[in-house]
Amino acid sequence: MIVAKTLYFSTLFSLVLTLAAAGSEYIIIQSTTSTQNSGLLSAILPKFEAHSGIKARVVAVGTGQALRNAQNGDGDVLLVHARAAEDAFVSDGWGVQRFDVMYNDFVVVGPAEDPAKIFDMQNTTKALSQIAQKEALFVSRGDDSGTHKAEKRLWSETLVDTVSASGTWYRETGSGMGATLNMAASMEAYTLTDRASWLSFANKRNLVVLVQGDIRLFNQYGVIAVNPHKHPNVDAEGAQAFIDWLIGPEGQSAILNFRPNDTQLFFPNAQR
Repeated sequence: MIVAKTLYFSTLFSLVLTLAAAGSEYIIIQSTTSTQNSGLLSAILPKFEAHSGIKARVVAVGTGQALRNAQNGDGDVLLVHARAAEDAFVSDGWGVQRFDVMYNDFVVVGPAEDPAKIFDMQNTTKALSQIAQKEALFVSRGDDSGTHKAEKRLWSETLVDTVSASGTWYRETGSGMGATLNMAASMEAYTLTDRASWLSFANKRNLVVLVQGDIRLFNQYGVIAVNPHKHPNVDAEGAQAFIDWLIGPEGQSAILNFRPNDTQLFFPNAQR
């Protein structure tokens, strides 16, 4: 009788542990503030969870921080937007493979009065050069995010030394897109933002879109599974299930149909 009871409770305990583990199954997605703050992930992740039975938790930070987090093993999959850094992450062995997911674009916003006179300029680097020449206020995220990386790339095509200018007409927030846009709005300054964050931003005040449409402002997003050979704790199967869903017909359709206020914020472009 004692043996039977012991076996019964042992079996019951094992079953409880199994059910608890199944109930807590989730993947960690290291992603960006733009995918989170725009509402995209809140809209599409329930569809993935219903499809796969896998829960998803999101860490929304700048792309640079997301890549560092994943490199430290704090995540299963990345959804970010800085192609050169993504390719380096994979080539250095931290990621398995990178896939295109979707795109939108960056825009330069600034005060409607436009003291640097850059409205409707077709060359973003020339517009930035003109902002610097006029020493008009420009607010940078300064946080190694995908947007900040794009901004630095654009400044590198000019002859402007933003390091020397830091703290004068060129200001760095070290913060996310929302905080940076808030500062630009309060200071009536220029800044670079992804369009999804801009359209989702409520406190625009006197800010308007001044430069857009330049091919240099193209903003591609990619998805990468973290390499389980680097970090055995990585949920490789869950990460791959998310990637397969995201770049497959159902995930791409979910992105396409995400249209807050009937506005398309992201454009799916995965190729399988």
